[in-house]
Amino acid sequence: MPPADELHRRAVAALNARRFTQADRLLERAAEQATDADLAARVQASRAFLEYETGEPGAAFDRCTAVLAEPGLGAETRGIVQCQLAMLHLRRGRVAEALSGFSEAIGSLRDPDELGTAHVNRGGVYLAQNRADLARADFAHARDYWRGAGKEREAAIATHNLGYACFLLGDLIGALEHMGESAPILEAMSPVMAATVSQDRAEVLLAAGLVREGRQALQEAARAFGRRRMHQRRGEAELALARTLLLDDPRRALEAARAAARRFRLADAEAWRARAEAQGLAAQVGLGRAGPSLLERGDVLERELDEQGLRWGATAVRLQAGRVLTRRGQLDLAAARLGRVGAEGTAPLAVRLLGRDVRAELAERRGRRSDALRHVRSGLADLHSWQSSFGSLDLQTSVVGHGTRLAVRGLALAVESGRSDVLFEWSERARMLASRIQPVRAPQDEALVADLTELRALTQAEGDRRTPPQREAELRQRIRERAWQHRGSGAVVDPLSLAELGGALGPGTALVAYVVTAARAVALVVTDSAVERVDLGDRAALDPLLDGLLPDLDMAASDLPDPLAAFVRGALQARLTDLGRLLVAPVLAAVGDRRVVLTPSGVLAGVPWTLLPGYAGRPLVVAQSATAWLARQATPLRTGRAGFVAGPRVDRAADEVAVAARAWERPTVLTGPVATATSVSRLAADVDVLHVAAHGRHSAENPMFSGLELEDGPWFGFDVDQLPAVPDVVLLSACELGRSTVRGGEELIGMTGAWLHAGSRCVLASTAAVSDRVAHDVLVRVHQGLASGVDPAGALAAALPEPDPAAPPAPFVCFA
Repeated sequence: MPPADELHRRAVAALNARRFTQADRLLERAAEQATDADLAARVQASRAFLEYETGEPGAAFDRCTAVLAEPGLGAETRGIVQCQLAMLHLRRGRVAEALSGFSEAIGSLRDPDELGTAHVNRGGVYLAQNRADLARADFAHARDYWRGAGKEREAAIATHNLGYACFLLGDLIGALEHMGESAPILEAMSPVMAATVSQDRAEVLLAAGLVREGRQALQEAARAFGRRRMHQRRGEAELALARTLLLDDPRRALEAARAAARRFRLADAEAWRARAEAQGLAAQVGLGRAGPSLLERGDVLERELDEQGLRWGATAVRLQAGRVLTRRGQLDLAAARLGRVGAEGTAPLAVRLLGRDVRAELAERRGRRSDALRHVRSGLADLHSWQSSFGSLDLQTSVVGHGTRLAVRGLALAVESGRSDVLFEWSERARMLASRIQPVRAPQDEALVADLTELRALTQAEGDRRTPPQREAELRQRIRERAWQHRGSGAVVDPLSLAELGGALGPGTALVAYVVTAARAVALVVTDSAVERVDLGDRAALDPLLDGLLPDLDMAASDLPDPLAAFVRGALQARLTDLGRLLVAPVLAAVGDRRVVLTPSGVLAGVPWTLLPGYAGRPLVVAQSATAWLARQATPLRTGRAGFVAGPRVDRAADEVAVAARAWERPTVLTGPVATATSVSRLAADVDVLHVAAHGRHSAENPMFSGLELEDGPWFGFDVDQLPAVPDVVLLSACELGRSTVRGGEELIGMTGAWLHAGSRCVLASTAAVSDRVAHDVLVRVHQGLASGVDPAGALAAALPEPDPAAPPAPFVCFA
């Protein structure tokens, strides 16, 4: 039989891997054989941890206390047992006792393995206190100690925790790097450890805006812990789930928070129970409840969280109480309560954004609109500062959800203000939650390119049953997360003022900013000589016209029997006429005969503006924002070299690019087997104007996986990110690739967004399906205009046919 110290070592390894049945047997045998007092004490400390994790917290505390009372223990052993007792305090939520215990024990320890344990556990205390900077330092120490001791699995635990500390500090890139590095080791240790890794990673995904994936992972982790009767661990997963549900589904958030509180009561983890109840209180406020019992319960929870050293948790409860008082009309009491909150400058971003929103709501109720907007502006500045650390368009737009509530509030306040300068400022701010970030070119990543190549091949051969069905999902996840690791510029662009825009617009251009709130639709028309605000009416009149617009466009582009075609296209024309009457006719007097730059709200993302009466036949650009559009007018448009690509299985693609290319001198044309992703990427980096005629598909679920079908499979938005240079003008003769997915209210992303983020000046694309014949005829004429020196919007306006209810539509739009 192995000696007692070897049995204990194996038991600790089983505990770390959450193999509790095996650990119990090994500890029992080690206790029977241990003759040395120090070793016996360490065995008992390990058994205390097992008891706590398997639902016997009282026995665990009693065992540690009894061991520490034994005389004659060595300093190192005493430090080890103190660490174990401190760990139990931490798991129960007694943060102050845990921090004191770990700090005292660390001074007694010399063994690198034990020092690693102490530092990783003290780091956990700092995490509970939201002191993530100190936690990060402790986890780094633990990783280094364990690596020095040859403990690779333990070092992986510290590395994973280091990633979690990065997550709390807002460094999502660092979080994914560290968690990704440690995951293969940890997931192989046990199903419980795999669930723990999944839970923590889910929180990072949720912070990055991947709500569906994150919630699914949390639910799976909760079920895994529940199957093993690990009440506290299950409660922690349910609490994380409640936090993610708070903004968009407070009723489910309340259910999850209450379930978590029940688990914590079973585990006798009172501080965790207080956290769960605080989350439940926030959910009740989110449901609009404002009864006096919420204030009474909030006072109790504030004290409990403060006593545990959970400062920011207590702050969040105080802020929610301030919101309840505001909604009850007790505005002076609300102001007094918020005045006692104190400085939030070092608080986690979520607490800072909550504080700004609560104060804005109070200022609004007191009639102090400028103060409310100041709070909203400051909150969004915090969000933009965080966003600017990300270089990936996908990640920048994913995290905008954190600022949606503030942006919506700011836009509604601006509409109510009646001031054109305020409306323009918030029109820009609300649609610039990611586009205010100064973009940087992504570094070339050979591993990412290799993954894209494999994904292309799998997608091309998706009918091959020999391909493991999960491989495509794995590649998509890996591609996305590798793209996320691209660091941002750290630079945020301030939006233009209305005066600056008016001074920069020439006499022949009008900018129309469409703003749609939950209740109203308004437009602001800006020219070099005037500013006019136009009320477009209730939102209720707009929504029925937008519902079904894209399916109608798609159907009208189909090859239909004449009677059905006439009916479908006539119905579409009626819808477009009504949209024109609502959105365009009211602004025409202010626009005059000028060319138009549009900045539409996200709800209008699918509108084919060039087909609307009043805009049809007019040079028109749809811009991400006025600020972004004007910044790109500073340099001349490059149109010297043109490249053309024809993808497979499009009847007229080869003919379209061949005819269009005749307008240019020395064009490069790729068709047939040479039109591969590699050759098209090389061409795109070398020309000023790129035209791709291919089947296209917009991916609403993950817009950066929208793509164009080439000979070797789809060419994705992520491929565009990897180009060393991009054309100034891109023409996409493909269905759907003018479509965008709306993220976080006003933020748009799709294939057009990928090109513009990468540096292209404009993208001509269709918002819906388009017939091959129409695409051929329109885009050939566009190239003739471009080659003769006409700008893209002007060339498109001249190329589009007169509206004809009997003909398939040509919903091409110039995006810039």
